[in-house]
Amino acid sequence: METPIYSFVTNYMSSRMSRFHMPGHKGKPFLGCECRDITEIEGADVLSMASGVIAGSQDNASHLFCTGSTLYSTEGSSLCIKAMLMAVLEDARKRGSRGNEYILAARNVHRSMVDACALLGIETEFIINNRPGNICKSLVTSQDIENILKDKKEDGRDYPIAVYITSPGYLGDITGIEGIADVCEKYSLPLVVDNAHGAYLAFLEESQHPIKLGAAICCDSAHKTLPVLTGGAYLHISGSYKERYLETARRAIALFGSTSPSYLVLQSLDLCNKYIAGNYRERLYACINTVNNIKEDLKGKGICIIETEPLKIVINTACAGYTGMETGAEMRGYGIECEYADIEYVVLMVTPENTKEDFERIRKWAFSTFLIHNKKDSIVMPQISLKSPKREMTIREAVFSPSVLIDAKKSLGRICAAETVSCPPAVPIAVCGEVISQDMVELFGVYNIKKVCVVL
Repeated sequence: METPIYSFVTNYMSSRMSRFHMPGHKGKPFLGCECRDITEIEGADVLSMASGVIAGSQDNASHLFCTGSTLYSTEGSSLCIKAMLMAVLEDARKRGSRGNEYILAARNVHRSMVDACALLGIETEFIINNRPGNICKSLVTSQDIENILKDKKEDGRDYPIAVYITSPGYLGDITGIEGIADVCEKYSLPLVVDNAHGAYLAFLEESQHPIKLGAAICCDSAHKTLPVLTGGAYLHISGSYKERYLETARRAIALFGSTSPSYLVLQSLDLCNKYIAGNYRERLYACINTVNNIKEDLKGKGICIIETEPLKIVINTACAGYTGMETGAEMRGYGIECEYADIEYVVLMVTPENTKEDFERIRKWAFSTFLIHNKKDSIVMPQISLKSPKREMTIREAVFSPSVLIDAKKSLGRICAAETVSCPPAVPIAVCGEVISQDMVELFGVYNIKKVCVVL
């Protein structure tokens, strides 16, 4: 597969032109990558209105992911999420929405989704069910969404302009996207998916990518699971929604993104196309097989492994009486740095780029860990089961109101002005505009949230 962006920069380097343009390092080595770092010079195309080498590379990505169209972001899925919601909002208004636009969403959203709602003036109705969850997990089914939409139809209430799902979650949980997509189609609603942790799902033996499963639009953080520099991401639009969303999505990326996109990140996205088109699938299958074997080994030693997407190893350390932070510190002694650790869990993110030595370190740690040899009583965690929080202000009103940072213990009854989470994407204990309840205050303590931002 051709690499138009990378090839352009390579040719430019060999031309030995005098660089009377940005960046200021002029291609001289400081970190070592400067010679490949350019700006939007003649022939390099422009990300916000791509029609040359960037457009060609994006077309390659669209072909690989089987989408109607794929756009690049050098500012992660955070930028893509803002662009997705702007595209959905503008399309809804073209189709006659009545000015009270809102999104129906599972609550485990990345903070960039709440930021996008504040910037665009969209409200969010979070899906509430009776199943308790975890700070990093929001369990939503197609039946939950069917019930909500059915009730709205019977009561004559306005539908949301879209349904929004975050899957995979931070703990590797997978939502039933295909079933939810079927419900959305039944009610003529677009399904928007934050697939930041799941770019590789498109390349399983049977694709589990949201676009393949029926989503209208989704984002992938390429850098999370593919060999792409941090900040590289995709915004994918399905074929059936391309005409409705593409041009607005382009404008949104220009509106919310930097006018100086990183050409280092763009080249890594470009080279990743060639990597995927090569033997990536074989490498992926082999990696998944190794991960599965390691999970079985850990389970056999009595370590509590939870079911996840293929490229995550998630250990429930609380089962053995230890926090994830304690276990993460122990792992560091074996040369292992985890992706995430909290009171209950340690999360290891794996890709085909992990080496045999990496996996041997996990086995060496598992042989002597205190999770096996010095078990204690389980840590019993409270379950996240927030009833419909009272909303006093819109997200936008709360975010742009004067605010103050106060002691979380003294926040009861105040209006949240900034999302409170332990990590994104996660279930926010309080969302902007919600009144902080006693349950929320108690959860702040459990998750060591000492300060919260509230409206003055």
